[in-house]
Amino acid sequence: MNLNQITISVSNVEKSISFYTDLGLIPIVKSLPHYARFQCPEGDATFSLHLGGDNKFSNTWIYFEVQNLDQKVEELIRNGFVFEELPNDKSWLWREARLKDPDQNQIILYFAGENRLNPPWKLV
Repeated sequence: MNLNQITISVSNVEKSISFYTDLGLIPIVKSLPHYARFQCPEGDATFSLHLGGDNKFSNTWIYFEVQNLDQKVEELIRNGFVFEELPNDKSWLWREARLKDPDQNQIILYFAGENRLNPPWKLV
C-alpha cells in the first residue's frame, strides 16, 4: 500500500490554489469553484483541495518534506509568507518550520532525512 493522494477541505478553492502554488506545488487540475489538484515538486504524490465550507477550527496538519528547508523558508518569507515557527530542530530528530494556510490548516515544512522512516526508536 502506498499513500499517494491527500485531499483537504477548504472554504475558497481559488484562494487556496494561489497559496499552494506560491508554496511550490504544481497545479495539474483546476475545476473551479469546487476542486483543484497539485503534483508535489518531488516524487509522485498529489495533493488536492475540495470546497468544503468554513474551516475556522481545522485540525488538519499537512507535512511537506523539503531537502533545503532553511533556504526554502527564507525564499517564502521574501515572497510574503508569514511563519509561526521558523526552522528548528525537534526532539524527534526532524527540522521543522510552521505556517497556516488560508483556512488555518497547519502546514509543516520539514526535513527528516533517514529519520523519517528509520528513527533510532523504530519498532521493526
